Amino acid sequence: MGSLVVVIIILGCGAYQYFKGTIFKAVSTIIITICASAVAFGYFETFAAFFTKQGSAGKYPAIVPYAQPLCFALLFILTFAILQTAAMQLTKLPVDFGLMPERIGRPILGVFLGLILSGLLLTGLAMAPLPNKYPYQRFEGTFTATSAQSPNHVLLNADGFVSGWFGLLSKGSFAAIREPRSFATLHPAFIDQLFLNRQNDSPDIPLITSSESIEVPNKNGTWYAPAAGVKDADGKPIAAQGGHALVVVRMGILKNTIDDSGKFTLGQVRLICKQKDASGDPLTGKGRNVYPIGYFSAADRITTKRLTEPITIDRSDYVGQDTRRYVDYVFNVPNDFVPILLEFKQNCIVDLPRIVSAEQAPPPSPFVERAKPEPDTAKPGESPDSGAPASPSGDQDASSDRPKRRGGLSPTGRMLTGGAVDDTE
Repeated sequence: MGSLVVVIIILGCGAYQYFKGTIFKAVSTIIITICASAVAFGYFETFAAFFTKQGSAGKYPAIVPYAQPLCFALLFILTFAILQTAAMQLTKLPVDFGLMPERIGRPILGVFLGLILSGLLLTGLAMAPLPNKYPYQRFEGTFTATSAQSPNHVLLNADGFVSGWFGLLSKGSFAAIREPRSFATLHPAFIDQLFLNRQNDSPDIPLITSSESIEVPNKNGTWYAPAAGVKDADGKPIAAQGGHALVVVRMGILKNTIDDSGKFTLGQVRLICKQKDASGDPLTGKGRNVYPIGYFSAADRITTKRLTEPITIDRSDYVGQDTRRYVDYVFNVPNDFVPILLEFKQNCIVDLPRIVSAEQAPPPSPFVERAKPEPDTAKPGESPDSGAPASPSGDQDASSDRPKRRGGLSPTGRMLTGGAVDDTE
């Protein structure tokens, strides 16, 4: 389906430019499209944060899942319309390069314009909460962190072309208001991130969460796993891949965001790494995605999971007055890379502390997922155990015990939005 969309848009643009356009108009339209796409890629997260900063607990819960694709499309359309109107006002006289150059150049430029437009359309659709196979099946079947490096592509890799182009443009040059940041570092392999974020075995996993739904301890929040003695759930030794090291990141999910963040997949947890010898600001240059292989379920045991398997953390996993539940996730990180960011779902990013050795690692924080309850066969209005009418106050009590959500953005979130949407209370 994705390739069909690319073919239709390319043929349509090529035919239109051949019959109705000129070389001059085609070139100006391509330049305007590139400028509009740069604005859309650069600022869609900033504007979408107005709706997504508190997840489904915000003022506009129905818009939250669609906030990013809508802001992406709106920014592109508005910028394109403004620039196109200005270009028409400045170039009222026709420009003709001759019969043959026009006949040959128009469709060629139309094809290139169609490639850009189809890539932008597929990127916007990949942000939306669509089923896994739409706009196309980028990843097939179930897979692990190591098998997610070979995605499928549409014709001419249109979406990867436009996102990769902007990553190249922003690599150290596209700056925020206060400090430089690179799209290629914050979102390396951006299309893969979008598809893996919604590639799951369960249809009810949220793609968006509060921008302050997770945290990593500032002290000893990231460390190298022991070189030996770590086993999987079946007792088999787990070792790093060749040229890699096992890195553990302690990620805590805040209790007051559990509605959006309590159910997720490992495909929604990604470690952003940069080369150790990279110079300049940490958020400039180019990063690399690394996905977890599992999490610690005991002091020396790692429960491995496919990237599509759902993981559930509920309120009963929080002990006493704890407001966060920490889980130690394990990643295979190349030896010449160092982790700098942890990203969760589609809109939550936190900085990572300096990685420490296995000897300096804190005691493990094991997590064992609770068994799923049996389906409730009781009749509506009756207690599942006794068949008696259920108490109407149960849900009210549960909701009254829920802590209020905390607004505001994480430090990296404030950097991404320039502080424009941070709470003032």
